[in-house]
Amino acid sequence: MVTGVDVLTDLLQRARAQDALVRRLIQSPPWGVTYADAPPLTVAATLGGHAWIRLGDSAPVRLAAGDIALVTAPGGYTVTDDPATAPGFVIRDGRKYLPTGAPADSPPTPVPRTYGDGLAGATVMLRGAYELHGDAASRLLEMLPPLAVVPAGPRTRTALDLLSAEAARDEPGQEAILARLLDLVLVIALRTWCTRPEATPPAWYRALGDPAVGEALRLLHEDPGGRWTVASLAGEVGMSRAAFAQRFAALVGRPPLGYLTDWRMTLAADLLRDTRQSVATVARQVGYQDPFAFSVAFKRARGRTPSAWRG
Repeated sequence: MVTGVDVLTDLLQRARAQDALVRRLIQSPPWGVTYADAPPLTVAATLGGHAWIRLGDSAPVRLAAGDIALVTAPGGYTVTDDPATAPGFVIRDGRKYLPTGAPADSPPTPVPRTYGDGLAGATVMLRGAYELHGDAASRLLEMLPPLAVVPAGPRTRTALDLLSAEAARDEPGQEAILARLLDLVLVIALRTWCTRPEATPPAWYRALGDPAVGEALRLLHEDPGGRWTVASLAGEVGMSRAAFAQRFAALVGRPPLGYLTDWRMTLAADLLRDTRQSVATVARQVGYQDPFAFSVAFKRARGRTPSAWRG
């Protein structure tokens, strides 16, 4: 059970791997860098000056000071000071290369986790990379297009300033602080993006704003292995069974127990892949006392038996 955790927090905790990477880039024009093998989710923000970000051959998008770009495109991306500037180096497998493919020299960094010249008039960028994994990550990523730009605002600016200041420090516990501040920036950016007119967040996220259905979703995520019925959920949120079932399906796009089954299969898929727990143990964790019934449900949802899924 994940007691007291809301739906988005639950999803973030289950989807993200540890040791999220945070780096600062300080460069004077002209400059450009291509991230050839970007992770599943990148948070890139312009703290000072401006930059242009481009996915593949798509049109570049301008990032003003304080803007945040959330990148989920699997093919990598390029950031430059100007659309006409060719990238001066490529980052691949965590190493720096020239456009020719030859390894590039990396001069000593002025402060921890910071790269660039640091001269007057330079653009300052902050980049946080998430190595997400599993089926839970897919649910998180469906909230976003390949590139989502969140305009600067008071709340995001404060969080970015904190993250930037900590990225330049080198003290005990620094990585833990950076991971939590990066999470803060990400959650604020996700919230802000989902309120924008061009955003199309998934139905479950939009349903969180409804008092009854949002509470029901929280309960299902808090205790996915519970013996839930439509009647018990309706009772918890103070609605009749029929009215609750109709409202849940209208807002979420599927019946309450259909949503629960899908979420249980998501959790089971990650448990089978990431742990060596027996199929029976995984079944009990996601609410199935009978391993055979769990195997049938899992194969129906994923097209493979639990044992075959685990490989």
